[in-house]
Amino acid sequence: MKKLKAQPSNYIAQPTLALSACPAFVGASIAPRHVDLRPYVLVGDKVRITPGGLTRVALKKGSLVVNSSQGGGTKDIWVLED
Repeated sequence: MKKLKAQPSNYIAQPTLALSACPAFVGASIAPRHVDLRPYVLVGDKVRITPGGLTRVALKKGSLVVNSSQGGGTKDIWVLED
């Protein structure tokens, strides 16, 4: 607690979010993993949403950590139809 009070700008607090889950290859099988979809929105003369985006995935069973710097990973997003 002393470190937090001494340098509060070194810390970030945020609420825990309820994440969706999707099938993921884990070793030689498929298992559910929590995911966080980040779509890309382009803003210029008009607003456009790109087909696809970035999916961050929790690599450990039951984990909500999707941040790659803390043990999460990424998955491809495939858009099959318009």
